[in-house]
Amino acid sequence: MSTRIVVVGDVLLDRDVTGSSERLSPDAPVPVVDVDHVHASPGGAGLAALLCAGRAGGVPGPSPAVTLLAPLAEDPAAEELRAALAGVEIHALGHEGGTRTKTRIRSAGQTLVRVDEGGPGTPRGVDAGRLADVLGAADVVLVSDYGGGVTRDETVRTALARAAARVPMVWDPHPRGGSPVPGCTVVTPNLAEARSALAALETRGPASGRAADEELAEALRAGWDARSVAVTAGALGAFLATSGTAELVPTVPVDSSDPCGAGDRFAASVAVHLAAGGSVHRSVAAAVTDAAHWVEAGGAAAFRDGRIGPQGPATARVADRPLAEDPHEAAIHAVAATRARGGTVVATGGCFDVLHPGHLETLRRARSLGDVLVVLLNSDDSVRRLKGPGRPVVGQQDRAALLMGLRDVDGVLVFEEDDPRAALDRLRPDVWAKGGDYRPEMLPEAPLVRGWGGRVEVLPYLPGRSTTGIVERITSGNVDAH
Repeated sequence: MSTRIVVVGDVLLDRDVTGSSERLSPDAPVPVVDVDHVHASPGGAGLAALLCAGRAGGVPGPSPAVTLLAPLAEDPAAEELRAALAGVEIHALGHEGGTRTKTRIRSAGQTLVRVDEGGPGTPRGVDAGRLADVLGAADVVLVSDYGGGVTRDETVRTALARAAARVPMVWDPHPRGGSPVPGCTVVTPNLAEARSALAALETRGPASGRAADEELAEALRAGWDARSVAVTAGALGAFLATSGTAELVPTVPVDSSDPCGAGDRFAASVAVHLAAGGSVHRSVAAAVTDAAHWVEAGGAAAFRDGRIGPQGPATARVADRPLAEDPHEAAIHAVAATRARGGTVVATGGCFDVLHPGHLETLRRARSLGDVLVVLLNSDDSVRRLKGPGRPVVGQQDRAALLMGLRDVDGVLVFEEDDPRAALDRLRPDVWAKGGDYRPEMLPEAPLVRGWGGRVEVLPYLPGRSTTGIVERITSGNVDAH
C-alpha cells in the first residue's frame, strides 16, 4: 500500500522556446532566434508534485500517491498543465487571473530572455470542508510556495496548521509567500530566503544582517516554531537545525550546470523520504544528494526536455547517513515503512569487526534481495565470547555507526546472544541472508526463519578476506600482505 503525499502551492506553466541564433535584428540590437522546438511543463508546485510521484534516489518500493492542491485557471494554458500532470490527482482551487506562465527563449544552451504572463494566481472561493478532506487523507504534506498567494490565504493557513499537528509537513517557502505555520516538520529555505526571512521575523537571536550561515537555521527554527529547518547552501549542502545549534549536512561533489529546480528537488526528496519512514536527519541527507545529482544532470531544463525523469538522474543514490542517527530507531522506522507498503524486509548478521571488502560485498548482495536491509549485530560481549578476549577491535556503537554510513544498510539491531535466533524471532524478516561457505540447511536458524514463511539465502564471501586475518597481519606487522 503506497503512502499519499499532498502537495499544496502555486502552479506555473514553464515554456522553453529553443532555437538557433546567428544574426541580430535589423530594427534593434537584439538576437534573432529561429525556433526549433517549444516545450511546456508544470512548474512550481506542479513540478514538486511530479518529483514526488517519481520518488527520489534510493527510495525502494512503489511510488507514493500524489495529490496536488492548488489554484488552477480555466484557460488553454491550464489544460496544458492538467495534461502534463497525468498520474497526479488534482484538486483545483479558484484562480485569480490567467495561468501564470514563464517563457524562456533559449539558444545554444543559454536563456536570452524570459517573458512572464498571467496571474496573480491568488486562490478564491476556497471550500474549507473540501480542503480539510483532502489534507486529512495525507501521510505527508509538502507546501510548495511560489508567491502566488496560496500560503497567505487564511482558510488555507488554518487547514495547514491543523495538518501540521497531525502529519509530517515540509514547507518550501518563498519571499512573497506566507510564513510557515507552527509545527512544520522541516522548512527548507535557501540561504537568500533564510536571510530575508530572519530579517522579517526580527527575532531575539543574532541580528539578521550579521548572522552566520550556520546560525540561520536555528534562529529560523525558533522564530517559526518549526521542528526543524534545513537551509540549503548550494555546493556546501544544507545547514540542519533540530534543536540548539545547526549542523552542516554535506553534499557530494558534482559538476554543476544548472541549479534551477534544485530547491524543488530537495523539498520533494525530503517529503518522499519522510513518507518512506525516514528520520529528519536521514531524509535531509538523502535530499542533499538527490539535489546535487539533479543539478549535475542539468536541472529543471534537463527535466523539461526529458533528459532526466521525475525520479532524478540514473546516478542518484541515497546519501550517507549522519553518524548521529540512532541505528536501532532507523531499523524500526525502515522496517515499519517497508511492511506498510508491502515490501520485502531482508536481514543479515554478524560481528562486522573491522569492515573489509568481503563485508561490503555481502551487504551489497543482501540489500539486492529486497527493499530494506537490517543488520543484526553481535554485541561486544557476544563477540568476546565467540572470538576471544582480544575482540572486538571496534566497539559495538562504532561498528553500528560505520554500518549506518553504508548506503546498503537501512538499520542496525544489536543483540546480546551468541547466535541471532532470538533477534530474528523478534524481527521476523522475509529474507535471512548469511555470508559463508555452507548450505542453508546447515544454519541453526534456518528452521526458525522458514517457520514464519521466510527464506534463507547464503551469500559467498570474497576469498581471502576476514577480520581475523586482518588483525593477525596487523599484530605481526605484516600490514602489506593480502
